[in-house]
Amino acid sequence: VVTIWTRNMCAFQRSFYHPALVCLMAWLLPGWGHLWLGRFRTGLILLIALLSMFTIGIGLEGSLFPFDTEKPFIFLGALANLGIGALYFFVRFFNLDEGRVVAVAYEHGNTFLIVSGLLNFLVILDAYDIARGRK
Repeated sequence: VVTIWTRNMCAFQRSFYHPALVCLMAWLLPGWGHLWLGRFRTGLILLIALLSMFTIGIGLEGSLFPFDTEKPFIFLGALANLGIGALYFFVRFFNLDEGRVVAVAYEHGNTFLIVSGLLNFLVILDAYDIARGRK
C-alpha cells in the first residue's frame, strides 16, 4: 500500500510542480525548492547550512567578485557567488561584501562565499531531479 501511495504521490508531484519554477525557488533561497516539494528536513538542513556558509564568508571579510569579463577567473568567481540567489543581491545592495584584502581570513571568506554558491547550484539540480520524479 505504501509503495502504491508513493508512486501516486510522485506522479502527483511531477504534474503539480513545474521543474523550472522549482529551480527558480531553489535559486532564490537555498533549500526553498526542497521545502516546496515537501522535503522539509532536507530543505531546512540545506537552508541552514548554505546560509551559514554564506554568513561565515561575509563575517570573515570575504568579498563578492565583480562581473569582469576581461578577467575570466574573476568572472567565474562572480558566477559562483551568484549561485546563492537573492542573498547575493541583498549583500550587494547594502554593501556588506566590502572585504579587506589585508584581513587575515580574507581568502577563507572568499572560499566560503564561492563554495556556498556552487553548492546551491547542486541543490538546484537536486530539486530539479525531485520535481521531475527522478528521485
